[in-house]
Amino acid sequence: MQNMTALRLYFPQSARAKPTRFWHHLSAPALSHHLLKAARQAGIHQVIVHNVHAGYLPGKKLTHHHIESTPAHHPLCMELIDAEDRLRHFVKQHAQELRHVHAVLFQCELAL
Repeated sequence: MQNMTALRLYFPQSARAKPTRFWHHLSAPALSHHLLKAARQAGIHQVIVHNVHAGYLPGKKLTHHHIESTPAHHPLCMELIDAEDRLRHFVKQHAQELRHVHAVLFQCELAL
């Protein structure tokens, strides 16, 4: 793959996807899990969900990950790697779910 692009999505770990099934109305799936599954189904080349040790999102307090308890607004970073047009198409397809997500697109250079 020649023109690799990385899309990073930043959102709170408590973010939930829109319910799509009856049982989701009782407990909606985590946005990270939903997007990971959707990216796999869309054929995105690579996806990684980074566990953040410490950080903050705009307008939120600085938080630190703790094994016993982590604040709901603690940030997560999901990184998708593929061709830029495929990533932009993925964002358009999931625009409703990504409306409160901070997204950053990076052009990548291959080291090999």
